[in-house]
Amino acid sequence: MNIRSLTRGDGVVIGAAVVLFIASFLDLSSIDCPQGIDCSGFDSANAWDALGLLMSMFIAGIIGAALIVVGRAMPGRKVAGLDLGQFGVALTVFALWTAFWNIIDADNAGAGMILGLLSTIVLAAGAVATPLVPALKGPLVGAPRPPQVASPYGQPGQPNQGYGYPGAQQQPYGGQPGQPQPAFGGAQPGQPGPGQPSQGGQPGAPGPKQGGAPAGNFEPFWFAVPVARPLYGEDGSPSPIAELAPGTWYLAVEQRGPGLIAQTQDGRRGLLQDTTGIQRG
Repeated sequence: MNIRSLTRGDGVVIGAAVVLFIASFLDLSSIDCPQGIDCSGFDSANAWDALGLLMSMFIAGIIGAALIVVGRAMPGRKVAGLDLGQFGVALTVFALWTAFWNIIDADNAGAGMILGLLSTIVLAAGAVATPLVPALKGPLVGAPRPPQVASPYGQPGQPNQGYGYPGAQQQPYGGQPGQPQPAFGGAQPGQPGPGQPSQGGQPGAPGPKQGGAPAGNFEPFWFAVPVARPLYGEDGSPSPIAELAPGTWYLAVEQRGPGLIAQTQDGRRGLLQDTTGIQRG
């Protein structure tokens, strides 16, 4: 799994699940020892001594956190008609519900019960709020700049000169590297404008077509998405094969209609249908 696909909200969920696991080994209730009596031999039970509470509160919360993280890495997977992430959120809310009523019913709540309640509150809050709060949707780990080394699409030992690569001059679609972009309706440098004869042609003959370079001149470039977007199969499958996360650089290897064929860091390739607002490296 690519850790850079995780958000800050996922980090909150993972941290709360770790604390919940630690709380399962602590005492569920405290013992009030009368004065003058040695109570060192009395041990309070923890969650592993109460199977019902262990499964409905502690294990349910931990499994819910795991499903949320796995659902982020493998979008489109479903359980009982729900996405893995949605099923995980439901489990975290159920764990909080169980913890709330158990601590109310307890006479003397111990460290395990109190810490378990606090961790389920943070766990459920992080799971529910992550898709809603912009601060929690940011990447957990910032993406490093792609290395300025030889590209498989360039000559070995030479820096990347093609447009769109990180550190290179930005060019819009249809432009050639190192050439200024003409104004709308203007002619390309070295090409005849309207009413001008083309080289080797007769005056008044139609000049070359304007409006961008053909698809065969497409040069791969690095890009990042502003928000998480699904990556579909090259064969047109409606189910996503991966999810592009903000803060991570991906390589566009081909233009297909309005979309891009993108390659992830683990080598998978698919079609990015929504290219609005992408950031070129």
